Amino acid sequence: MTPSGILETALYVDDLDEAEAFYTEVMGLERIAKVEGRHVFFRCGDGVLLLFDPDKTVQPPAPDARLSVPPHGTSGAGHLCFRGTEDEIEQWKTRIEGRGIVIEADFEWPQGGRSIYFRDPAGNSIEIANPKIWGL
Repeated sequence: MTPSGILETALYVDDLDEAEAFYTEVMGLERIAKVEGRHVFFRCGDGVLLLFDPDKTVQPPAPDARLSVPPHGTSGAGHLCFRGTEDEIEQWKTRIEGRGIVIEADFEWPQGGRSIYFRDPAGNSIEIANPKIWGL
């Protein structure tokens, strides 16, 4: 057996309010859940983007917690790549630069497809790429 796809992706951020503003206002994602000071979740196509405060997710759940999600997390910047067509990537580049966000890289991959890279407010590396980069 193999999984049929990735359902959720997690990034860790030091300022949930700032990250929420970025992912709603810049990236246009729909917020679907929020627990103040712990996490904020967004719908993205068929998947979900989870943003966590890393200091909270390493703590084990309370013994009487309704959901006993095991502790998890990481330190340092992560990476997330959104899917986009060539036309969409150009539109995203214009939008992102229009918000004063620096595009760190913009290139064509040898096997085809284009990627742009920039950072979210927490320093996570965000990419928008054509699926051709993976032969999709």
